[in-house]
Amino acid sequence: MKRYQVTTLTVPVGATPQALPRIRSSINARQDGQLLACWYSDIGALNQIMLIHGHDSDAELAAARGRMLEAGNPYGIGDLVTAMSIESYAPFPFLPEIEPSGAGPFYEVRVYGLKPSGLAPTMQAWRSAVGPRSELSPLTVAMYALDGVAPRFMNIWPYKSLDQRQQVRSAAVQKGIWPPEGGPAQLTTLQSSIFLPADFSPLR
Repeated sequence: MKRYQVTTLTVPVGATPQALPRIRSSINARQDGQLLACWYSDIGALNQIMLIHGHDSDAELAAARGRMLEAGNPYGIGDLVTAMSIESYAPFPFLPEIEPSGAGPFYEVRVYGLKPSGLAPTMQAWRSAVGPRSELSPLTVAMYALDGVAPRFMNIWPYKSLDQRQQVRSAAVQKGIWPPEGGPAQLTTLQSSIFLPADFSPLR
């Protein structure tokens, strides 16, 4: 099963245009895993750049993370970074792997905290409901954290516009197909941000 590394870099206000070309050059030189996304935040927590890399194994992911930490200059913008988080995720096993696409350009990244026993019932709820929901708009990924201090999962939905997002979300509720039945009962927290793709992001 694929493993995904999600790296979130916070930079000073106005520094994103300066950071993105340097990130692109760093990625071209490093070749650590498969770059799937490089996005910058537009709504929610601002001044953030999110990168998603795919890896074929836990060992490959751990090695790539170790090289980045030892280098001490994450993605060539160490002098700009004011905060950084690196998280490891596994996809829900019944969903396809992340594939590059032009389904955006608006990507909603939602991170839910889970009750200690909440992952299994959450996946079961999603297994039943995600098919009908994905008929309204595609899902990029749903995946659960392998590290950190609290159970959580991330799901990412692309939209052509913010208007489409609102229309799809309203239709899903009206049709009774979303949120998944029983899913909200397992949640403890929610964080949501809208990201836009860098011009070199495979997910655009």
